[in-house]
Amino acid sequence: MLAPGWFAYREGMSVDLRAVPRPALFGWLPLTVFQVAGTVGAHHNQAGHRGLDALAIAIAALGPVSLLFLRRWPRQVLAFVVAITVAYVLRDYAFGPVLASLAIATVITVVRGHRIAAWLGLGAVVVTVLAVQRPMYDREWSWSWLSGAVAWSLLVLAAGELVRVRRERLVASRQARAEASRRQANEERLQIARELHDVVAHHISLINVQAGVALHIVDRRPEQAQTALEAIKDASKDALIELRSLVGVLRDVDEQAPRRPSGTLASLDDLVERSGHAGLAVRKTVRGEVRPLPSSVELAALRIVQEAITNVVRHAAASRAEIELAYDDAALSVTVEDDGRGFDPDDSGGTGIIGMRERAETLGGTLEVGRAGAGGTRVHASLPLRSRS
Repeated sequence: MLAPGWFAYREGMSVDLRAVPRPALFGWLPLTVFQVAGTVGAHHNQAGHRGLDALAIAIAALGPVSLLFLRRWPRQVLAFVVAITVAYVLRDYAFGPVLASLAIATVITVVRGHRIAAWLGLGAVVVTVLAVQRPMYDREWSWSWLSGAVAWSLLVLAAGELVRVRRERLVASRQARAEASRRQANEERLQIARELHDVVAHHISLINVQAGVALHIVDRRPEQAQTALEAIKDASKDALIELRSLVGVLRDVDEQAPRRPSGTLASLDDLVERSGHAGLAVRKTVRGEVRPLPSSVELAALRIVQEAITNVVRHAAASRAEIELAYDDAALSVTVEDDGRGFDPDDSGGTGIIGMRERAETLGGTLEVGRAGAGGTRVHASLPLRSRS
């Protein structure tokens, strides 16, 4: 009903109603009119009570006014409302809508987490009525009147508890959605980082090797230097194409747009050719029945092979490498071996091995890096086929 910022208050200053938004006035003014008019009507309809006077009208009006401060100082406002309600009861005014402010203050106090204060405040009013007011004015109370008072009190407390529980569930739900959004954003950033690393590192490594070859032989064997420069041109062109594809995926805001880059194992033939230009003889072997694979599996297999070959070019000082793709009913196995000096993946100083392992584990698979039979490095990944495309 009330929201933070519906009032402006500083110590020693009065409330500036011009600073209160119209919705606050729309809630406060009707309640004030309701309580004041209802109190007047109750005194006309209930005999045997103290007559209506200025204090009764003031108490009926002060309750709604105090609710303007309820969200900022719930316990203090509740204590004030309880105090003026007790004063109203002890003055033996007629019962009526003046209790509405007490009910609202109790519910909001429970919602704000001050349950004991709410129970004590409401209990103080009930005890005042039962133990002080009625004996003071020598009135008898019936079981129906007592049960009605207790039922009203329990109803107010139950309403507060229901609103509190619902509020806590809404807060928990919003927090869960925010946490899920953060996790999704982190996963997407990690995926983007992996794609950029795999796309750029592979092509830049080939360009670096070819540039070194060209500089070394440009004077003695210009024809081979030209071949190396052509390989650099092709590698840079392929890198630009893949980067544009990746940027296109990131920039596409269509709900139906693909959420991840695409890549196929068919491009391994180009990788084999580019590696040959860099001085690494690569042979590809396929075992089992070649068939369409889920796009996520195919992209992961391609990136793992790219990163493994990149590591061979950068670290292994190898002359040849073997790529093996093994298809079976449950998984695609990818193996890359070289005949180089090998390297310790923990000392490689990069994130390539980590990225390959994350790709495999994301699909529920595994990745192992170790020594090959020829003394080089062996990378083996098993990628489960969760779906068939």
